[in-house]
Amino acid sequence: MHLLKVPEDSLEASAIKAVADIVARRRFRNTGILLGQIGIETSPCPGNCGFCVFGKGHTTLPTSRLSLDEIRDRAHGFADGGDLYALFLMTMHEFDLDWLVEAVTAVRQEMPSHTQIVVNIGDFDLSAAKRLKDAGVNGAYHVCRLREGTDTSLLPDARKATFKVIKDAGMDFYYCCEPVGPEHSAEEMVDQMFMGIDYGCFQHAAMRRVYIPGAPLAHHGQITERRLAQVVAVVTLATLGCSETQSIAVHEPNLLGLAAGANTVYAETGANPRDVKRDTAGNRGADMAACRKMLYESGFASLRRGDGVGIGLDVGYLQEKP
Repeated sequence: MHLLKVPEDSLEASAIKAVADIVARRRFRNTGILLGQIGIETSPCPGNCGFCVFGKGHTTLPTSRLSLDEIRDRAHGFADGGDLYALFLMTMHEFDLDWLVEAVTAVRQEMPSHTQIVVNIGDFDLSAAKRLKDAGVNGAYHVCRLREGTDTSLLPDARKATFKVIKDAGMDFYYCCEPVGPEHSAEEMVDQMFMGIDYGCFQHAAMRRVYIPGAPLAHHGQITERRLAQVVAVVTLATLGCSETQSIAVHEPNLLGLAAGANTVYAETGANPRDVKRDTAGNRGADMAACRKMLYESGFASLRRGDGVGIGLDVGYLQEKP
């Protein structure tokens, strides 16, 4: 907890980040991971999260859904480079399971076998998890967010129940300390980040809340990337005792986080809970080339595919990719 209380501009904070960076590079063998997410639909969301553009009480985005052909095309945009670890498909909190299974099936048929599929969806039960896994899903991103039930209309216990479902279904559990804002105390962040550790998360991460004009929490402002890197470092160190944690992500992608313990970044297209544009590609969402270059500039020597195979990462490799 003390590690989160030291000022971001202090010598101690710099030391924490430096130690986390060294430890993580040894732990993950200086290998980076590229992930891509497609936001496949938008609608006024009953989760009504005060930090999200989709909340039904304040959203200005129209209801929309990508066609299967559009999803396939965007999946190819992420995967055709051959170095995507996993593709994420994101829905609203309430989603059509039949249609999602259809989308997963369509994507699985198009993707290389070494690229995994992960869902970022609302709460679901074991029956739904088994259907998704049978369709080709390898993991799920699910979080009990900071101030869940206060800044959102969702129940913390329901979120935790889904953690157990993910684990019981044999799926990889992706977690994150998020959405971190200036108002969150060190105590809150520690309690929230250890939920993921206690459930044996496959990936941990840190993400800041992005300032969205007009959103209910906008008045709190936004932390800096430097402060976010400090949170990344603490997450990195906190997970050292969790053998199931295979990577640490920072979101949105930035160099400071990648020099503080993170080895994973996400490219994005389609709907984005932190973007007022209908398609985040070319706006807040980074593309694969930008993420790949960021990992290179951060000093990672290789990339890890979804099947565990490593790919050398050097300037020549960057030049070969679109």
